[in-house]
Amino acid sequence: MNNKTKEMDNIELEKAKSHIIVEIIEYMANSVVIKTIIKKSTGSISVMSFDSGEGLTEKISPFDSFAQIIEGKAEIVIDKISHLLQSGQGIIIPAHAPNFITPNGRFKMILTIIKSGYE
Repeated sequence: MNNKTKEMDNIELEKAKSHIIVEIIEYMANSVVIKTIIKKSTGSISVMSFDSGEGLTEKISPFDSFAQIIEGKAEIVIDKISHLLQSGQGIIIPAHAPNFITPNGRFKMILTIIKSGYE
């Protein structure tokens, strides 16, 4: 995993307008691309694209997160337990649980982080 990460223009999407989320982010060769949709003090929602062979290294977040695959497939490992998710499937990653994401080809996902309740 190269872990070359690129942040896109992180201006929130226009409110009160529908969006096709899978189309607001493109794949980039040898990269993970992240576009923040909403960022608030209580959490954030980002859409991410992963090129083949790209993933995220192990991390531990102090907050609960919800990962939903919106195109392709990916393996999400939480506390050393592997979960293979396909398009349309999601999983809650508990706060303080070591986790990482391994691709199964190119894929896109939405990541929602909830910060409230941890003050």
